[in-house]
Amino acid sequence: MVDPVTPPLVARHLVIDVPGRADGDALNLEVKAGQVWGVLGPNGAGKTTLLHTLAGLRPPRAGEVLLGEAPLASLRRREVARRLGLVFQERHDGFPSTVLETALIGRHPWLSPWQMEDGEDLRLAEAALKRLDVAHLAERLVSTLSGGERQRLAIATVLTQAPAIWLADEPTNHLDLHHQTAVMALLNELAAEGRSVMMCLHDLNLAGRWCDHLLLLYPDGQACWGPAQEMLVPEALERLYGQRLASAEIDGAPVFVAVS
Repeated sequence: MVDPVTPPLVARHLVIDVPGRADGDALNLEVKAGQVWGVLGPNGAGKTTLLHTLAGLRPPRAGEVLLGEAPLASLRRREVARRLGLVFQERHDGFPSTVLETALIGRHPWLSPWQMEDGEDLRLAEAALKRLDVAHLAERLVSTLSGGERQRLAIATVLTQAPAIWLADEPTNHLDLHHQTAVMALLNELAAEGRSVMMCLHDLNLAGRWCDHLLLLYPDGQACWGPAQEMLVPEALERLYGQRLASAEIDGAPVFVAVS
């Protein structure tokens, strides 16, 4: 059931600032409650830059981002963090911490300065770790984790944060097949509960199975977007990647294979 209080994330005449590239197409799109958007494009097309711009971490070259009716730039960062969560593609350890301590960072937007986490915060963090299959690592130092374990912890931290809007940069990065499926199912479940999701993906087949809307970013700055069934056509995808593709349908979803 879609929660009517989840605000749409709106790009209005938005031009992202990709260094060394001329202005691309202005984006005018709205990520609504209950939707799962995939962002597709080759390396260097600006996928990560787009997510960071939508999160308010990078200024656009032109246009603006709205959270509901409010310009994102006008909101305090704590207010933004209560409503919008970002799963980064790359993470760096700032200081030694355990898995549980890291997950609890997700509660910081909800705490006043110097306020300590309480039992409910701990419950949320432990539930998120369990959902991402890392609860058994709760007392381990983050520095000892594998790449896949770190990725699941990053998603668990945002799950602990409990935002209405999820921006995820390659959420299946480093994950084995089982955990890829579990993470994509989780993001779809969150959307079904009324949240909204936008994620960058390299895997066309994950996009075809799990996303209901797609944004295609071309290297020259051109872009097109719309319902997934309209975007997942070989002609558009072959131009996107500069690669011939063969397609089929398996279990009701399109599947694409590169053709030499």
